[in-house]
Amino acid sequence: MQHEHHDLVHEFPEYREKIHNLKMTDEHFKEIFREYHKLDREVYRVENNIEPRSDVALEELKKRRLALKDELFQILSQSKP
Repeated sequence: MQHEHHDLVHEFPEYREKIHNLKMTDEHFKEIFREYHKLDREVYRVENNIEPRSDVALEELKKRRLALKDELFQILSQSKP
């Protein structure tokens, strides 16, 4: 079964413009955004057997990705339009 990427714009399409603006103006947001997408690519490679890892390692990657996603969502939902 082919797994998908979970890029932030597809996860939160209603925040597309805010995501773009924050990436351009907020260094903290930009760093978390980059780390989220790095982890997302890593999870994708593991889930699709491109880069095999243990189930425990995969779950740890997913937990880290989710924590970053939660932090990004909090920033997006609290920032001004």
